[in-house]
Amino acid sequence: MTPDLFAGLPVTPERLDPAPGVVLFKARLTAPAAALLAQVDEVLAQAPPRHMRTPGGQSMSVAMTNCGPLGWVTDRQGYRYAARDPEREQPWPPMPEALRQAAVSAAAAAGFPGFAPDACLINRYAPGARMGLHQDRDEADFSQPIVSFSFGLPALFLLGGLVRNERTQKLLLEHGDVLVWGGPARLRFHGVQAIQPGCHDLVGECRFNLTFRRAAP
Repeated sequence: MTPDLFAGLPVTPERLDPAPGVVLFKARLTAPAAALLAQVDEVLAQAPPRHMRTPGGQSMSVAMTNCGPLGWVTDRQGYRYAARDPEREQPWPPMPEALRQAAVSAAAAAGFPGFAPDACLINRYAPGARMGLHQDRDEADFSQPIVSFSFGLPALFLLGGLVRNERTQKLLLEHGDVLVWGGPARLRFHGVQAIQPGCHDLVGECRFNLTFRRAAP
């Protein structure tokens, strides 16, 4: 990481509420990270991450895969959820129960009880990879939150507003952090700045981000 990139950011407590409907739990998953990442590795062995293409034909800088009954995909046909991995022509690997329970627990702690994720998008960020500002609009039920796990290298998460040109707020996401947004924040624009080079003791030279969603009605 480059020191100046993160200079001046506020020191966050165990729980930070940066906006209505947005909760950041610092280091919530640090202790169980090794066990959870072992389950992620099992998913990746079955459905390796790949650089999907946008409907416009551009290759995404983030490598992606999924687990659970549904998986998010993008190609020339558009953005959507699918029950089968189009590359392997098989169902996505099952969502590991420990990961699902951790997501449900974090959602409840953030004020969203009854979260029932049916999709987990696994993003692998190598140094230089980024995610442009976007809304998560492909899900059928916007009453359900998004739950995001961070492992490995740190990232600067950009939290925008309900319109694209609204000023963004920067949140530092570190290994073991959990970010939850829903309710009035469910359709806020968000993104991730380019990951800086580094090496994490447990994850290596990358960042893994797991986002849990309720995609089906």
